[in-house]
Amino acid sequence: MGKDAPNSRGLSRKHLVEGIKSSLKRMQLEYVDVLFCHRPDPTTPIEETVRAMNFIIDQGWAFYWGTSEWLSSEILEACEVADRLGLIRPLCEQPEYNLFERSRVEMDYNVLYDKYKFGLTTWSPLKFGLLTGKYGNGIPEGSRLASELYRSFLRGDFEQLVRQVEQLRPIAMELSCSLAQLAVAWCTSNERVSTVILGASSLEQLDENLRALDVAPKLTDEVKARIDAIVKYEFKLPKHDAFVNIRAKYFE
Repeated sequence: MGKDAPNSRGLSRKHLVEGIKSSLKRMQLEYVDVLFCHRPDPTTPIEETVRAMNFIIDQGWAFYWGTSEWLSSEILEACEVADRLGLIRPLCEQPEYNLFERSRVEMDYNVLYDKYKFGLTTWSPLKFGLLTGKYGNGIPEGSRLASELYRSFLRGDFEQLVRQVEQLRPIAMELSCSLAQLAVAWCTSNERVSTVILGASSLEQLDENLRALDVAPKLTDEVKARIDAIVKYEFKLPKHDAFVNIRAKYFE
């Protein structure tokens, strides 16, 4: 039906079942440990999604399922539907989390931690490379933020964000680490975060990012307070981006 067909995206039973079967075939696997529902689908009832994910688990194609970029209200509804039907709830969420994006993890999801012991697999710890400090002298050609699409994901003035990153550099130097290691270590220091997804493009980058584990114990409350004073993050009620409604055009 093509990549632009209505059933080629979203969280309908048809797309989820066909998607996992195709993915397993491409990866040459019999199952995955966790299958994530990336972004909610307002055109599909949550009950249909919950039932479909349980069908996938029953078939042995996945052991568990989780959500990605959902609001806490949507996750709560999915959990309540699962409980009512005697089905398996989502057990984790995959949100963006970094020094410049904190509202979901530190505000919106608080109810999930206590009620359901929810775990987090976070992504974009370096905010598309911004927190590496490589944009201090402009946007390098071929970098992610050279794309208007990626720049549109930034909340706030780009130049101001770059200045804040540069102000973090003395702290990184005091801790004998790079800016990237400081940013990743900051994410891992949150006890709510189970896993931090890294987007390294080389073995050298991967090695550098993994060394953030040695930096995390150095992030005392005092150091974090200094970081907060620089970043000055303003917590706001999270909202979805335009991609959430991309499937809705087929139903207008």
